[in-house]
Amino acid sequence: MSYDKDLQDAHVKIGTKQTIRIVELGRAEEVYVAEDADPRLKSKIIALCNQYAVKVTLVDTMLNLGKACGLKLVQRWLRL
Repeated sequence: MSYDKDLQDAHVKIGTKQTIRIVELGRAEEVYVAEDADPRLKSKIIALCNQYAVKVTLVDTMLNLGKACGLKLVQRWLRL
């Protein structure tokens, strides 16, 4: 995965509420979204990122997204 190194070196925020808050504050540069996340939440996050011109990168699974960040728990998206 090409995003592994980026996520391991980045200041990462995890979860829906934190992601929404940081995007709305204009402090997000990029949001990674797991393709197998809940479709309603995924579309809400992607629409918000589009509204605030934040880059969205899709990751195939929540498991791979968590592994890329070195997390033991699986999350739906991560904010840099």
